[in-house]
Amino acid sequence: MSDTAETPAVEVAAAPAVEVATRALIKEAICRHALARGLHETTKALDRNEAALCILSESCDHEEYVKLIEALCNKYSTPLLKVEDSKKLGEWSQLCKVDAEGNARKIVGCSCVVVRDTGVEYLNLSKVLSHVQA
Repeated sequence: MSDTAETPAVEVAAAPAVEVATRALIKEAICRHALARGLHETTKALDRNEAALCILSESCDHEEYVKLIEALCNKYSTPLLKVEDSKKLGEWSQLCKVDAEGNARKIVGCSCVVVRDTGVEYLNLSKVLSHVQA
């Protein structure tokens, strides 16, 4: 494999500041209705070249799924960020119920999300992308 052909992937576990920026970026994308969640939505967004960033969970146990997402990111040069836990990604993507105290309950795991490029600059996208490209 060539170093120039592969899209760099980075793990969030190594840097808590990137985790906070990633969570804020996902929240902002949800507010703009620009977050694709799940296999169907993410592959459509990647195939249409609408993605500004793809976030993939390392705990995904479907090897074909991981290979498909990585191949689409490589094909369209989409930055790929890897997080360690799908439950954490599901909570960030608001795939959960929130109780009266503000704690997340009934969290649904999410293997992949895509932040769509809407043409408007995201506040935390540059922070996350600088960490991905480093």
